Amino acid sequence: MTDPRTTTPIMVRSPMGATVTEIDWADGTTSRLENAVLRGYCPCAGCQGHSGEIKFIRGNNADIATIDEVGSYALCFAWGDGHSSGIYSFRYLRTLGDLVQRTDARPDVPRAGTA
Repeated sequence: MTDPRTTTPIMVRSPMGATVTEIDWADGTTSRLENAVLRGYCPCAGCQGHSGEIKFIRGNNADIATIDEVGSYALCFAWGDGHSSGIYSFRYLRTLGDLVQRTDARPDVPRAGTA
């Protein structure tokens, strides 16, 4: 069984205009996720389809307009392009954060001014 502290956030920091969202977990770990990575891995069916395979889909705008809690298990981000249908479970966010930290891997997210 998974330790519930690994998927229980105690603080989410994503200041207006920031490009990184930080999540402090109950086990003492902090996930640092670039907003472009969060947007690109939006878990909604419109972005990911129904195949079960998770893939990076470049979003139109990675500015976070709002973050809402969904029950006691997830967050919903409203993005600068109006997209807001993805429900990011805490487990999904932790897995994504661990993957980025462990491999220092991230998709090829272009810098401002590049195509």
